[in-house]
Amino acid sequence: MGGREDEFEPSALGTKEHWDATYEQELKIFKESGDAGEIWFGEESMARLIRWIEKQKIPLDSSVLDIGTGNGVLLVELAKSGYTNLTGIDYSLSAVQLSKNVIEKEGLPHVKLQVKDILNPSDELSDFQICIDKGTFDAISLNPENAAEKRKRYVKTLNRVLRPGGFFLITSCNWTREELCKEFSEGFLLLEELPTPTFCFGGRTGNTVTALVFQQKT
Repeated sequence: MGGREDEFEPSALGTKEHWDATYEQELKIFKESGDAGEIWFGEESMARLIRWIEKQKIPLDSSVLDIGTGNGVLLVELAKSGYTNLTGIDYSLSAVQLSKNVIEKEGLPHVKLQVKDILNPSDELSDFQICIDKGTFDAISLNPENAAEKRKRYVKTLNRVLRPGGFFLITSCNWTREELCKEFSEGFLLLEELPTPTFCFGGRTGNTVTALVFQQKT
């Protein structure tokens, strides 16, 4: 695995307490105003993932797992695109309550939501064709307590919940393509890097966000 843990400052963003408090507030705002809250990495990041899935002509009934679903907006967009076998998990009860409210408002009863920690999943969480991560691996990387071990456990769990040959789509603002390839070398092959916004500073061009598609080795 990569050795980046010493380069990340431990942060509240890596703790369950932070996300519980964040989603409790967002749930309150949603009930008052109907605003689902922030979309991680913006709307274009969701469209980018959905375009890739559609381009592969992946059947609409394929099982999809949204890891760290937050407000559930990605699941809403997938459902609106015709996908019917959708599951979202989050270790924050407040996040799942918010996503349930958002999904009920959109009239999408077939979307499944569960309070689960991807690092400690139950046995029935398995056999997914596609797993999607927008920022959850980033948050795990910022955990104040043994982030490196948690990253290894994440990769091990991912190997278990995906079916052989399944796809893993990850969007990150903390990790480069090369670093993510190293982190997920255990059981995964890089298929494609998705285009993300670039910036230019001091004559050098770079990406603030990395989006990759891996396939589980069979």
